[in-house]
Amino acid sequence: MPKINDKTSRARTFRARLTQAIADAGSSQSALARAIGADRSTLSQVLSASGARLPGAHVVGACAQALGVSADWLLGLSDRPESAADLMSNSISMSQAPRAYVDDQLFVWHQEARGYKIRHVPAALPDMLKTDDMLAWEYGPHLRRTAQQAINASRDRLDLMLDATSEYEIALPLFELDCFMRGVGYYHGLSASVRRTQCDRMIALSRQLYPRLRLYQFDARRLYSAPVTIFGPLIAVLYTGGHYIAFRDRARIELFTRDFDTLVRESSATARDFPDLLSEMRELIR
Repeated sequence: MPKINDKTSRARTFRARLTQAIADAGSSQSALARAIGADRSTLSQVLSASGARLPGAHVVGACAQALGVSADWLLGLSDRPESAADLMSNSISMSQAPRAYVDDQLFVWHQEARGYKIRHVPAALPDMLKTDDMLAWEYGPHLRRTAQQAINASRDRLDLMLDATSEYEIALPLFELDCFMRGVGYYHGLSASVRRTQCDRMIALSRQLYPRLRLYQFDARRLYSAPVTIFGPLIAVLYTGGHYIAFRDRARIELFTRDFDTLVRESSATARDFPDLLSEMRELIR
């Protein structure tokens, strides 16, 4: 927005925006005067003046509160009329998440971000790269999401990737890969045959889809990341286990993006070498 440097221009902007806000609110000068506890003549004078004089801060603030806009917008310091509370509410939202990253809401975000680079730190292995047997083992015990639903959602996500409109970067903690290969921790009870097939699928897809899909690993002892997906410049979504916390303001999205890029820079293997890393780790499967 153009900067307003002189007092006369700022006063002119204030009067124009106050008049607009009164009209947008379906109000009147009299009603606003009553709402802020001022004489109608005082408010009329403020709106009809032509000089550089502005009303006191308490009047500006009271008008902003009564009309549901921000004082910064009235004064020409912002191009967003929403109040600070409304801006915060619009930039951050929470929604319930089912078992993990296979649900309708996340799919909508993927579609919204078509054509942008999508950066992703999964909660476990990336769902879109999992075999049907892996998904059935993982999602079978959960009442809210059947294994077949998880399988279908995973296929939909992979189809989105295959249409080549977006690039995907996925960063995995090295310990996650190690636990998977050994069948320990979260993966305790997952048979060696399922793990081998799953590993082979990740190797094949990471080769087939490169460079549209680039996978990296990072050492979580040196760097940490919560599960997060960054949909280009549009939205960054943290996964808490039961909810998504979605951020749409540019500053936070850029912050999450820089954090993700640090994970990529600190990876000991390039995305081109990632299939070879998996092939070496496959020897851990027993």
